[in-house]
Amino acid sequence: MLINIGTAVILDWLIGDPPSWPHPIRFIGWIISTYEKWIRRFFKNLYVGGAFLMILTVLTVLGIYAIAAAIIHPYFFRLINIYLLYTCLACKCLGDEAKKVKRLIVEDKLEDSRKELGYLVGRDTDNLTVEQVLRGIIETVSENTVDGILAPLFYMILGAIVDFKLQTNGFSVAVVTAMIYKSVNTLDSMVGYMQAPYREIGCVSAKTDDVLNWIPARVGAIIMVIAGGFLRLDFMSGIKMVIRDHGNHKSPNCGYPEAATAGLLGIQLGGTNIYFGQSVYKPTIGDAIRAFEVKDIDSSIRIMYLSEVILFAVLFAIYRVI
Repeated sequence: MLINIGTAVILDWLIGDPPSWPHPIRFIGWIISTYEKWIRRFFKNLYVGGAFLMILTVLTVLGIYAIAAAIIHPYFFRLINIYLLYTCLACKCLGDEAKKVKRLIVEDKLEDSRKELGYLVGRDTDNLTVEQVLRGIIETVSENTVDGILAPLFYMILGAIVDFKLQTNGFSVAVVTAMIYKSVNTLDSMVGYMQAPYREIGCVSAKTDDVLNWIPARVGAIIMVIAGGFLRLDFMSGIKMVIRDHGNHKSPNCGYPEAATAGLLGIQLGGTNIYFGQSVYKPTIGDAIRAFEVKDIDSSIRIMYLSEVILFAVLFAIYRVI
């Protein structure tokens, strides 16, 4: 199974996320949207409904996977497993989207860069300055270095250890753990907001996502700082900011990767944003040693890629020992 995961990582680097290809995460998004409509129709208490939304989504995803594993030949299903693992990673996709924003800023197309950023973040982007767009995309790359790459890779390796111990054939616990994580993470992305109309229905999904990201965020921040050190960024400042500012975020986890990036680059992230027309105050993360620069986008992407390599190497070593 470790070979499958390594293959998935390489496929993600080479192919990314072609929009014309069938993608399980988009299918999960469709499941969530469909169930959300039913939940809002039949549940008066949306906190309870939100719990059902999460449970139904995860059970549906796992049920489809279990049925497929039962009816498809194990040798062919191994290819499906690799494909599913590959779709749980978003390194190239995230890097490409960040580069689009960078290109638009370089071309002095501020309005287009705002629109492009709007596809990636939940905040309102219509009136952002260039500096705010840069901050937004760097924060997005930093947070998703954990959410979109390190966390799913972490759960893949945990599942792979179980696969190895049980000598599974076809059905893969590594895929199951990764798909559970991505299902909850997608729920959090779609309904896990603190503002209306999602505050109640998204509460359970958001809290569960916090739990699942608790270890990956902290381990990921350390790995990001190490990656920054290899890239000759400010390693000591990265450590300092992770220790000092990791709590300066509404999320119990997002502050860790943002603090690592802020320290490594010598910039200040966080601050107030607008969500659904409402101003939401967020503490700042890092020291504004210097102003944002377009090249900071490239630096955040390099940190992301190298962090994935380091985590895979560390988990590979642990897997071999176990």
